[in-house]
Amino acid sequence: MSRPREKFDEVEDNAELTEVAIPQPADAEDPRRPSLEGEERRLSRHEDEAALGELAVPKPATERGRREDEEAGHASRSMEETQKPVDTTTKKNNPQRWVTELYTISWLVLFSLLGTLARLGVVALTLYPNSPFPSRVLWANLGGSLFLGFLAEDRQLFQQEWGSPDPKAPASNHLKVKKTIPLYIGLATGFCGSFTSFSSFIRDCFLALTNALQSPSLTSPYHVDTSVAHRNGGFSFLALLAIMIIHPAISLAALQVGAQLALLVQPTTPTLPFNLCRRVLDPLAVLFGFGCWLGAVFLAIWAPGNDTHWRFRAVMPLVFAPLGCLLRFYASKHMNAITPSFPLGTFAANIFGTAVLGMAFDLQHAARVGASEPNACVVLQGIMEGFCGCLTTVSTWVAELHGLRRRHGWTYGLASVGVGLALMVIIMGSMGWTVGFLPPVCS
Repeated sequence: MSRPREKFDEVEDNAELTEVAIPQPADAEDPRRPSLEGEERRLSRHEDEAALGELAVPKPATERGRREDEEAGHASRSMEETQKPVDTTTKKNNPQRWVTELYTISWLVLFSLLGTLARLGVVALTLYPNSPFPSRVLWANLGGSLFLGFLAEDRQLFQQEWGSPDPKAPASNHLKVKKTIPLYIGLATGFCGSFTSFSSFIRDCFLALTNALQSPSLTSPYHVDTSVAHRNGGFSFLALLAIMIIHPAISLAALQVGAQLALLVQPTTPTLPFNLCRRVLDPLAVLFGFGCWLGAVFLAIWAPGNDTHWRFRAVMPLVFAPLGCLLRFYASKHMNAITPSFPLGTFAANIFGTAVLGMAFDLQHAARVGASEPNACVVLQGIMEGFCGCLTTVSTWVAELHGLRRRHGWTYGLASVGVGLALMVIIMGSMGWTVGFLPPVCS
């Protein structure tokens, strides 16, 4: 009898082990200890509900309003909201989406003006005797890529906007939300994209290939040396390679330095208050963005002092700058997602802007068009420096190159430079190698 008794005890122990290893259903109770286990389950259930309640408590009104403000950025909704049926009438009457769109456009307009002025200023400042590099737009491309790298890696400036108090959260979390904030879009797409210029980079590639890239004056700052010494075609090819390699390399390096700089100064980087951005800065952007653009139009119509010089230097590029920036923004917004391995929107904006710049350059340096008519010359200058300079971008281009896989990055980069340079050879080369270029009167 002892043997069967031991076997029965072993089976009972295995049954108890099985009950521990495999949880019972929530409603099932142990008949052997109904009162004690039921009490333990009730206590544990109350504790879990209390802990869950602390997490599920609705945020204060101010923070809930902040979450709702991010609706235009497709922020994630709560489980209760996703389970509710969508009221199409309420969604149509909700003004939040178009208000956010208005703020975004206003920031793009304002920062496109500032980015254009910054690029023109840097180009003028780097025009001095014995300048180490003839392509002066290089320094603008460097600065814009550096700033974009800082903005992309920074997690402090817009911390209250993207809603995570943990600075160690994954980068994808805050990047997805930051890309929907109007101020961030204005800084990254508006300022950095307008500060850099892909079309000017390709123009300098072609001018270096044809030995027509003017060097700084040996004696006078802010002036160029109009006399170009003849050289062998092989040297011109080396000059082309120098510009084609240095521009992307310096811009990619600046992008990385900007990201490292953001990590370095992260402990001391301030955070922009949410109420300040949404209630003060965004409405002011509407006023200053469109107000400054309208002021540039008035200055182009009634220019003070020397009309040609005033309009040529800054005013006419400012008139056309927002148009190029907005076109690039919406092209990237609607076309980049078509092929994730090849940002089609940025590619189309860069190539189209390069082609327009080439045609404007031909008209500006042609007889009886831009070379002899001051008004036509300054308008074409505004199209090249304002519209094409803001329509094309190097900062976003190198950021996309850095984010793509190596094979896709090489394909995208070589296609952009190759197609852009081929268009310049067709558009500018067909005129430069036949009738030649004349110096425009507004230069």
